[in-house]
This record gives sequence, C-alpha cells and structure tokens, in this order.
Amino acid sequence: MKFLVTVALALLLLTLESVLVQQLGLAISRIDVTVVLVAFLALRASLLEGAFSSFAVGYLLDLMSGQPTGLFTFLAVFTFLAGKLVVRLTDVRSRAAFVLFAMGADLGHGALVSFFTWLTTKDGSASALLPGLPLQVTLTGVAAALLYPLLRRFEVSQDRSSSAGLLR
Repeated sequence: MKFLVTVALALLLLTLESVLVQQLGLAISRIDVTVVLVAFLALRASLLEGAFSSFAVGYLLDLMSGQPTGLFTFLAVFTFLAGKLVVRLTDVRSRAAFVLFAMGADLGHGALVSFFTWLTTKDGSASALLPGLPLQVTLTGVAAALLYPLLRRFEVSQDRSSSAGLLR
C-alpha cells in the first residue's frame, strides 16, 4: 500500500513541479521533489520497500524528464541507499534537519546527474547544468520544508492503517 501511495504522490508532485517550473520560467534549474520523496523514504522506509519505491519514483522522473533512460532510476536508488547510510550517522528528526538532509541529497544527486550527462554526451552540454545547481538545491529545500508535514501526516496515517489491520 505504501508503494502505491508513494508512486501516486510522486506522479502528482512531478506534475505540479513541471507546471511550476514552466510558470516560473526556470530554464536551467528545477524543483527536485523526487529527491525529497527519496530522502523521506531513506528516513522512514525499510530497505526493500524504500529501494523499490525509489526505483519507481526514479523511473517516473526518467519518463518525464527526457534524459537518458535509466539515469534517474539508478540515481534515485543510489540516493536512497546513500541516504540510509547517512541516516545511520546523523539524527534527522526535525523539519530543519530534514530540509538540510534533502538539500544535501539533492546536491549529490544534481552533481551526479551533471557528471553522468557529461559522460554520455558528445558536446559536453552537461556543464550547463552546474550553474543552476545552487538554485535547484535551494528550491528543493523550500519544497522539503513545505512537504515535510504532509509526508509526516501520510506516514502516521499509514502506520495507523497497518496497525489496525494487524488487530483484526
């Protein structure tokens, strides 16, 4: 059930992101809501559930981005696994800590996107992605701050429904 809701939420957020990016006129930057979802999965989901959900979220981003197929799928799972490692070393319980965690994940994700795009293109056009990275990380931090209460509420409702199912 969590998987289906995560995929539906990712699809909704990606649609909203594409509309906002177009309305704001952002040409070299974007709001990376998928990294916010993957970061939250790294905090709250089990390894298998989170990796599978991250794969699906990355695949949706692959479909909507026009980048080489598989790039965002791979990077979403990689970001999830790296996030699981970082969570073991740090304490991410508050909204501010989550925003910093998501911004760090987006910084790594964006740098890897630029690197792999540079690696796979002939004209080296990936270097044009790096100047927009600070704005992208900032916008992702704003999105993380706004989405954190929604994601926490979703987590609580999922925990209630799974515990109610166990009591039956």
